[in-house]
Amino acid sequence: MRDHGGNLDWAMERWGGEASDWVDLSTGINAGPYPLPDIPAGAWARLPTRTEISHLCDAASASYGAAQAILPTAGAQAAIQMIPRAADFRTEIGPENDHFPAGSVRVLGPTYNEHAASFEAAGWGVETVWSLAGLAGAQIAVVVNPNNPDGRVHRRDDLRALASRVGLLIVDESFADPTPEISVAGVEAPNILVLRSFGKFYGLAGLRLGFVLGDARWIDALAAAAGPWPVSGPAISVGASALQDQTWQTATAERLRDDARRLDDLALGAGWALVGGCSLFRLYDVANAAEAQDRLARHRVWSRVFPYSDRWIRLGLPDGTQNWTQVEAAF
Repeated sequence: MRDHGGNLDWAMERWGGEASDWVDLSTGINAGPYPLPDIPAGAWARLPTRTEISHLCDAASASYGAAQAILPTAGAQAAIQMIPRAADFRTEIGPENDHFPAGSVRVLGPTYNEHAASFEAAGWGVETVWSLAGLAGAQIAVVVNPNNPDGRVHRRDDLRALASRVGLLIVDESFADPTPEISVAGVEAPNILVLRSFGKFYGLAGLRLGFVLGDARWIDALAAAAGPWPVSGPAISVGASALQDQTWQTATAERLRDDARRLDDLALGAGWALVGGCSLFRLYDVANAAEAQDRLARHRVWSRVFPYSDRWIRLGLPDGTQNWTQVEAAF
């Protein structure tokens, strides 16, 4: 199993307590979720219609300022797993393309481990590189923007320029909602695919909703792989409502920015050093990440550490007075 946040059951096995005792900061999911609207009974009882799916896509396109075709998926993770296996992708940018080595995938790391793992599982050769320039020349290049876990951000113009030097550029914008100015969703480029996660910013990861945006040829290939009902009726209903709620979006982005500063103050006061992050998570450098995680866990605060660094620890943002009180006490 690849390591991920959200593994609270493992924390409880080791340190005890019930789920309600814990503040889970091991993911970058907004802890103050969008308030669920009334879900029509029909959303549960029948298959989603084309009209309903189209309405959701229109809401997403408007919210993201998208210029491309769009496909809803069961979270960004579903797209990450589908993309390497879509046969038309190999045809469009396959071995007959002399400009890019066949089967070459480069991922800008360190980053979310599912990108490389999904391509490797589908038989692609994957290389991790450490700079944006290192992606040039790849048949497929993958960038997470803002990056997980360090929050690294790349300018829209730099990504547009990179697209001209690769066969296909995949930009994972799962954490971009609070900073829409960095998004390439509005860039009209035939070889850019944009991934968006709904669950992280809206705090409804269990809804399993995300989107892929790109040229129609890529979206058609993914739509064929996803099938006729790629997302559920309740996800369509909630997603369409939330994506059109600009008042909630603006207020939430402001709150997250304030909470990020508050958590930084707390961590820096404890002697931790800020590595980076975004408005949904923060990454710190500590003397011993495993020890820091253990100390927080003894106070029922769960964090994220990484197998490739013994100094990095990542925290999502608490929400609510009780959660902040518990986190402050743990520090």
